[in-house]
Amino acid sequence: MESVVRWQTLAVAVLAYYATLVFYRLFLDPLARFPGPRLAAISRWYEAYYDVFLGGRYTFKIAQLHKEYGRPHHPHQPVRTARVRSPFFETLYRLDGRWDKYAWTYDAFGAKDSTVFGSGHDAHKLHRRSIAPFFSKQNIWARQGLLNDNVEKLCRRISKLEGTTFNLGAAISAFTRDNANRFILGKGYNELELDDFGVGLSSASHGAGGFWRITKHIRWFGPLLKAMPISWAMKSADEGTRAFLRFMQQQEQDTRETLAAAMSPSATVSDKVWDTMVYGIAHSSLPPADKTLDRVMQEVGPTLGAGYETTANTLRLIFFHVYSDAEILRRIREELALVSAGGVSDSTDPVSLKQLEGLPYLTAVLTEGMRLSPGIATRAARITDKDLFYNQWRIPAGTPIGMTAYLMHIDETIYPEPMRFNPDRWLGSEGVAADSKFYAPFSRGTRMCLGMHFSWAQMYLILAVLVKEFDFTVKGTAEDFEAKMDNFAIGTDAGPNLLAFVTARSA
Repeated sequence: MESVVRWQTLAVAVLAYYATLVFYRLFLDPLARFPGPRLAAISRWYEAYYDVFLGGRYTFKIAQLHKEYGRPHHPHQPVRTARVRSPFFETLYRLDGRWDKYAWTYDAFGAKDSTVFGSGHDAHKLHRRSIAPFFSKQNIWARQGLLNDNVEKLCRRISKLEGTTFNLGAAISAFTRDNANRFILGKGYNELELDDFGVGLSSASHGAGGFWRITKHIRWFGPLLKAMPISWAMKSADEGTRAFLRFMQQQEQDTRETLAAAMSPSATVSDKVWDTMVYGIAHSSLPPADKTLDRVMQEVGPTLGAGYETTANTLRLIFFHVYSDAEILRRIREELALVSAGGVSDSTDPVSLKQLEGLPYLTAVLTEGMRLSPGIATRAARITDKDLFYNQWRIPAGTPIGMTAYLMHIDETIYPEPMRFNPDRWLGSEGVAADSKFYAPFSRGTRMCLGMHFSWAQMYLILAVLVKEFDFTVKGTAEDFEAKMDNFAIGTDAGPNLLAFVTARSA
């Protein structure tokens, strides 16, 4: 009898607790007066439904809620996290002040001590300082030869495929992956040499966003997978997942070797490791605790992941639109033909990044591509130690508040015909300035993407050279390359694929 009474008391206590919590969130919480679904204010499981069960659709649900719960630029508050519209972006993502990332979102990646996914403001500032010089524009320009080598490899492979249909999308992923691996680890994985360009690994990388979404809501899911012996996973996994696991194993081994070489007292500038990100960390002013293998692994993994498929996604969309529109293709080629001696048109020497960056139409094409396919699709939530104000609304200090760059990029009040690929919107006296406060493909503020210049460099070089050398007949529709899922990065129906029939460019 006593046991029954104890269980009844416990049940009543639990029900009372949750009833009190619901009442507080609906009526007493400082965010309670923000308009939005009441169910969303009660529990994160509202978000989980769209994240997990509908496969990454919550970003697009937010767009619907903006229309449903207020006029444009009106704030709303789903899941107890204040979210507002475009004009607030420059207030939220700025360089001054203290800005933590929302640990609940970013800890799901399992790299709490990394620059990319670390949530704390002070730790991020310290870690970022150690690697930021490595990703500077000057450093990227100085290492253009690395990118040129892989552009040449890609062209040789495509030349051998002339007269056939092949997966240009997978080739683009192999290109960006080889660049990132060489740039960060000093290792040549040579995926451009693979018959299928490693498309299985690309597919698995796209699918990895699902694990992040689940782990956000079920906190033990990710750690459980990491604790599982790889040999077990290999037995039940498909070929793409096995390729991904082999890549992770190779990455760990290569990080171990590169770090050991970088830390060696006998390491010299002539060694291959001196120009890698790992070497930069090893010889930075970071304390010894931040130079251990585990910490460096947490830095390398997310940086590599952020360094290839995000750029490849954008490039697939750009190549589809360039080769689907004869006028865009013609204008790019005409502009490239005007590059002076030593450039694309009349020399065998590679064109310099500085020259390409000075081409207005080519730059507009890339800018438009990043508008429709920015780095991430998710809400980049931040937490500050000061109250924020939006019109008549007060957002208390400590509130996770995020905005989605992609939704801002397709806001029809800012970009007319937002889903139309239109490079001209960035040109002329009536054009949108590329530094517009409503344009942020690499985010902004203290957490702005480190690899911005690296991504720009790859896109300039590969588009300029392939447009010069090849004609492609691409397959699919524009919708195949539009954002459809929040995989943290952009998730599309096409995934890593863009099929193209290739011929050498006619005179």
